[in-house]
Parts: sequence; structure tokens; C-alpha cells
Amino acid sequence: MQATEQAVRQIVQEVLSQLSRNGANGSNGHSVSGGDWGVFNDVDSAVKAAQAGFEQLSRAPMADRAKAIEIVKSMCEQQAEELGRLEFEETKIGRLDHKIGKLKVIRSVPGMEFMKSEAVSGDHGLTVTEYAPFGVIGAITPVTHSLPTLAANFVNMVAAGNTVVVNPHPSGKKIAAEGVRRFSKAI
Repeated sequence: MQATEQAVRQIVQEVLSQLSRNGANGSNGHSVSGGDWGVFNDVDSAVKAAQAGFEQLSRAPMADRAKAIEIVKSMCEQQAEELGRLEFEETKIGRLDHKIGKLKVIRSVPGMEFMKSEAVSGDHGLTVTEYAPFGVIGAITPVTHSLPTLAANFVNMVAAGNTVVVNPHPSGKKIAAEGVRRFSKAI
């Protein structure tokens, strides 16, 4: 079946209409929060803050990245049952034990240990591989495991020297915002 532009427009319109009727629209006027501890009502404010954070992170020593990552990993491990329960209650999907388990497994997500420089020499010279950050990265989290995805992304992206703007699924936005607030306060 060939998808025409008109057919795609019609499908998108129907999906948006259904989302609005079912209250799943993330822009339904019910904001999670307004710029406190890393949670913003609009993407422009979030990106501006993430850019400022990136500039600050760029000036900080690598040890600061490792410390922030350790804080998030420890919090996920220590607060897994509470945060998993909050996510389960908000999303109303999946299994509670899976939500708890996915938070506990954040401890094993690679961070700074992958940020090693590498030098290889051979007949044609020397190749040096150094990792450099991209800057501000946009991420979308699924409804199924909003906070574990957010936490794992944080570990990977901060290890590489990046900052992230997260747009959670509307049905998991409260737990995502709560996680961001807790992580930000602890860091």
C-alpha cells in the first residue's frame, strides 16, 4: 500500500483526535511543574537550562561527572521500590516487580568506564580516539519504564559530557518529573 500525503494527514488527525478525547494529550493544560529542579513547562526553557548546564559540565572535572552518575545509580538502587511503585500507580501498566527491577539494574549501566582514550599505532601512523560530547540531547521516554529509561540515559549522556532534555510519555510524566527533581536536588 502506497501512503499518500493526504492519507498520512488523515491518520495523524484521527490519532490526535483520539488522544485528545482520551486525555492522553501531553499538552492538555495540566503542567507537571515550572522550572523547578530541572522540570519545565516548555521545551524552550528546558533547552536553555540544558545548554547552561552543558556549559557548566564542560568546565567541570571528569570526577564531577562520575560523582553525579554515582548519585543517580545509588538513588535508583536505594529508592527502587518506592519509585517503582509510584511509576506503576501512575502508568497502570506492566508489573511492579519489573519496574523495581529496572530501577535496580541502573547500577550496571556503563558510565565513565567507557570514556577511555585509545591510541593505536601501525604502519601508517598513530590513531588517537578521544570522546567528545555532542552538547544538549533530546530524549523521549516510553510509558512502560519512564524513570528507568531517563536514569539510564542520564548515566550514558552525562558520562559523555552531554546534557539531556527529556520529554516523557504523557502517562509517565509525573514519575519522570519526580525523578528529575530528586536527582537534581541530590546532585
